[in-house]
Amino acid sequence: MEVKISHLEGVKFAIQARSHVIVCDQPLDNGGEDSGITQPELLLASLGACAAYYALQFLKTRNLAQTGVEVSVTAEKLSQPARLGNFHVQVMSPVPLSAEQTEGIKRSVQRCLIHNTLLSLPEIRVELTISTAAAVS
Repeated sequence: MEVKISHLEGVKFAIQARSHVIVCDQPLDNGGEDSGITQPELLLASLGACAAYYALQFLKTRNLAQTGVEVSVTAEKLSQPARLGNFHVQVMSPVPLSAEQTEGIKRSVQRCLIHNTLLSLPEIRVELTISTAAAVS
């Protein structure tokens, strides 16, 4: 799995995954043009989209609903070190659920790849290379 990020201008970046491109930018009050989603919002979006997928799959496999799932994700900005924390994922079902189904959909959402990644401290290795254009200069 890979994404590539390219600087466009100012604090705006293009993020490419396979043949898809999204723009990441900062709000006006943080030096950007507000022309795209911010990096922390991308993290929330990833968690929420993953939760929505797992919730919908739960409903579909039980013939409860084929569409209509909505998810809202919030988090607080914490410090020392700067990070997001206290995530809250709210799943809105398009149909009424029994207590057993409610617990089942919660368990399903908690199996989400992004959810599990955030719960299990991943190893992150940072490597710096110099572009060939910069090396020639």
